[in-house]
Amino acid sequence: MSRYDIEHLLDRYLKGETTARENELVENWLTENDNENNEWQKLDETGRAQWLNELFSDIESTLDVSDNNVVPMHPKRTLWRSIAAAAAILVIASALFLEWPAIHNNFYAQQLATLTAPAGSKQMITLADGSQVWVNAGAVLKYPKSFDGKTREVYLSGEAYFDIVHKVSQPFIVHTGNVITTVLGTAFNINAGKTVVVTVTRGKVSVIADKQLLGYVTPDEQISYNTISNEHIQTKVDAAKVIAWQQTDMRFDDITFEDAAKLLQQQFKVNISFTNDKVKKCRFSGTAIKGKNLDQILKVLCAFNNASYQLKPDGSIVIDGKGCN
Repeated sequence: MSRYDIEHLLDRYLKGETTARENELVENWLTENDNENNEWQKLDETGRAQWLNELFSDIESTLDVSDNNVVPMHPKRTLWRSIAAAAAILVIASALFLEWPAIHNNFYAQQLATLTAPAGSKQMITLADGSQVWVNAGAVLKYPKSFDGKTREVYLSGEAYFDIVHKVSQPFIVHTGNVITTVLGTAFNINAGKTVVVTVTRGKVSVIADKQLLGYVTPDEQISYNTISNEHIQTKVDAAKVIAWQQTDMRFDDITFEDAAKLLQQQFKVNISFTNDKVKKCRFSGTAIKGKNLDQILKVLCAFNNASYQLKPDGSIVIDGKGCN
């Protein structure tokens, strides 16, 4: 928990922007002193803001964020002479410490921007620190508009490729469910489903699941973690092939239309079928296609192979036609 997080929670309380649960929690903290002459009740809005500003530094120094199980009992100074001093602050700090995971998630969810790549397309975004992320079809990336804390944290569902700006003092963290991937500056791919797969093309990352270190991944290595069985395996791979989906140019050399469709299915996460074997077996070579979406690529391939395609209501694609001669 950072001063920034605490400040925004209490600032939102003063502005009337907190949830009912947050209101209840804050009020409980502020009336914990339980005396008829409670100083908080006497303050106007300016006075309360000043009181809270004093409280931030006391809570921050009370909480030991490096240990999730211990709230240290450091000697405290008095915020207001009319308040019971150190004991009251420790009670508030303890409540914040225990309740913070739920509050933090609620607050963070309200502040994150969301990027969704529709089926059949992919999106690229440059984050506030200059890092670039390519989001594959169907994936969702949640990210802050600025990185103001000690870490840079984003949340991913689906597949994305990250090229991260190196910052030793501000590690980059990707959350995929209960799997956490941490880097300083590197390039890597994450495919997050029932099995979370982390592949590194440059640099080094650590992968943690359920607070347990699964391993360190270096270039052309991959960790696969099954979120159901909690089992993982680390292997050597060709990282270039893993991230081929991220490239906007596709080249087909001496390949059948059926094999090309399989590549498109893998890259765009869509089901493609054929109405007849003749068009499926058409073979072509030396075709380079530049395009950002599946529609552009299919138009070129179908024109080249005397075929047509149709998008079904369920999102699948059916290719038909006389095929090649």
